[in-house]
Amino acid sequence: MAQFDVFNGDADGICSLLQLRLTRPCDSTLITGVKRDIKLLKKVRAVSGDKVTVLDVSLDKNRDDLDRLLHAGVEVAYFDHHYAGDIPDHMGLAANINTAPNIGTCYLVDRYLGGSQRAWAVVGSFGDNLDETANELANSLTLSAVQLSQLRELGRLLNYNGYGESIDDLHFPPDTLYRSALPYSNPLEFIADNSAFAQLQTGYKDDSANIGKLRAERETATTAVYCLPAEKWARRVSGIFANDLASANPQRAHAILTRNSQNSGFVVSVRAPLDHATGADELCRQFETGGGRKAAAGINLLPDSEFERFVDRFNQQYA
Repeated sequence: MAQFDVFNGDADGICSLLQLRLTRPCDSTLITGVKRDIKLLKKVRAVSGDKVTVLDVSLDKNRDDLDRLLHAGVEVAYFDHHYAGDIPDHMGLAANINTAPNIGTCYLVDRYLGGSQRAWAVVGSFGDNLDETANELANSLTLSAVQLSQLRELGRLLNYNGYGESIDDLHFPPDTLYRSALPYSNPLEFIADNSAFAQLQTGYKDDSANIGKLRAERETATTAVYCLPAEKWARRVSGIFANDLASANPQRAHAILTRNSQNSGFVVSVRAPLDHATGADELCRQFETGGGRKAAAGINLLPDSEFERFVDRFNQQYA
């Protein structure tokens, strides 16, 4: 019997798997990628009797391959908070899915494990811009204000590292970052002892120096659209920039459109207003490669010809 661990390469995915494997260690084959690489089950070559754990990737986007695995006799445990569509009724599937806007995959895993690795759940929730949820989880831990701030920074940096068009854009492949963190049941020890944290700090500082130059391409009282260039730094900061804009302007919706390296279109990140955190997934699913969750969603490829239609639908959604 083989175990496959399939996880999103962002903070929520990495920290969800850390919780699981720190609590229930096992040898497994890791399958992950950049944050937008979500059709991960197609990479799983499991057979009858094998087990697959899926964390923080949309069931709807992996439906065909999930059906393939279940029909082959593979047991699948699925934890996620993105739009799922109809969840298969199959004895081989254990689905723990909740699409409420304040729920992340780390939160679901924390509840499943009874809080056995809650500090990592706090980190992942901060990384997914679920600060209220992260603070709620942190209430049961003995943390100083400085320590809580450190966990927040680690979550943001883990999330920052996941954004890119390919692994070459990232400072660390997500599976490498996961393995680096796995020896640490306490994320504060990871921060103090592992050089990866300092490298991510430096990388983010260098990349974010460009953010001050950015101005909204389109703007209304309730929405703002930013267009970023086809540069590695722009691809890396797009997610954390979107989260920061959402936090600074909780009554406004934001869309970050980052031109891809082929200059054939944009990668889109949408953040619903934090004061009304819904509708982002509904908006993005109107476009061919779109998906996500209620508060934050995206489109993997928005052609130039679809730019005006996207802006119109975005403004209508959050008028």
